[in-house]
Amino acid sequence: MSNRPYIVGNWKMHGTRAMLAEARAIDRAAERLIKVEVAVAPPFTLIHATRKEAELIGIGAQDCHPAEGGAHTGDISAAMAKDAGASFTIVGHSERRADHGESNTLVKQKAEAAIEAGMGVIVCVGETLDDREAGKAEATVGRQLKGSLPEGEGVAEQVTVAYEPVWAIGTGKTPTPEDIVAMHKHIRAKLVEVYGEDGAAIRILYGGSVKPENAAEILSGKEVGGALVGGASLTAESFLGIIIAAAGDGEE
Repeated sequence: MSNRPYIVGNWKMHGTRAMLAEARAIDRAAERLIKVEVAVAPPFTLIHATRKEAELIGIGAQDCHPAEGGAHTGDISAAMAKDAGASFTIVGHSERRADHGESNTLVKQKAEAAIEAGMGVIVCVGETLDDREAGKAEATVGRQLKGSLPEGEGVAEQVTVAYEPVWAIGTGKTPTPEDIVAMHKHIRAKLVEVYGEDGAAIRILYGGSVKPENAAEILSGKEVGGALVGGASLTAESFLGIIIAAAGDGEE
């Protein structure tokens, strides 16, 4: 498993073919910024086109259905996402959990389906503001991890975890660096508890209003192995600011 920082752009429900120019610019920059592993997860409609335009960065899906196929109108299976060009998928994003009522069990099923299809997974976990103010942040995240992480021989090699405090996503707010480090250490302990020694090598990304202005401070934290970036990944200019911060030495 790579030790390079992993910077993943989640385009969410944004993007038409006009955004392929942003993907090309990110891809060209990634050729120079070799100290960082870079990926983007465009909407399903752009996976194939983005894969053709951007050959050096990873291309992922934002979700998948746990079934291989069938009568699931509007859904996309892991195998279909892979066939379109995705090498990984995000599962359990807080917006999926909140907007679509996704349970930990469903997230786990999706993760296992993606791995079975030959893809990596980014498993998202995170607490609400009510959880944090009630002192239940670590308990909530631990419960999500226990219920959402895939099981099976060797699956840890295909797993990345993204910690996304729900209250920080798209709000411009971020936890303190100390809070981020504390939660990442908690997640690390849980990963080792679940996967043994393999859990020590799983990268833990931070997601929640990551911007070029705060990326260096966030990414310098212990156990922070990269970032899952939302709005700031929609333009090459802002996304590259985060990637350069991840490189850590002004590499360009």
